[in-house]
Amino acid sequence: LDPDHVQKKDFAVVVPLELLKQADQLRWIFNIVLGSIAAISLVVGGIGIMNIMLASVTERTREIGIRRALGARQIDIIQQFLMETVVLSGIGGIVGVLLGLSTPYAFLGIQWFVEAFVLEAGSGDSELARIFSDMKPQIAYWSLPVAFGISVFIGIVSGLYPAFAAAKLDP
Repeated sequence: LDPDHVQKKDFAVVVPLELLKQADQLRWIFNIVLGSIAAISLVVGGIGIMNIMLASVTERTREIGIRRALGARQIDIIQQFLMETVVLSGIGGIVGVLLGLSTPYAFLGIQWFVEAFVLEAGSGDSELARIFSDMKPQIAYWSLPVAFGISVFIGIVSGLYPAFAAAKLDP
């Protein structure tokens, strides 16, 4: 053995198991970050729905009083405002699902732009060209009703307080 070679650290031994553990840890951190962003978005959306419905209750105090004076029960007022929150959050859920369905097409447009203009300038045999040509967007169709259901659920939970506040108004 060459003594100079032993002193120099010009080589490394990489065990694939270590790389797999690092990849798993990175994936776990990525999932936690995305889950946190989704949770914050849901809370903000719920607060927005609650504020809209509280403003609606305040603006419609006279209507609620007239309905109560004509014989509407508290449960009728609660149902009215909960139905409004379901419609509001349902429309938001539909818009979100449609945006989610359109995202892969936007990705395909970006992919086409990179392949047509960016990679044409360089060699078409580059690593970037292989990465982009191998990427195909996929939609997990089971996630669409789940996302819509969560949207409506958040709307219902956010609309409970304004609905009960409206029902307790004195006619």
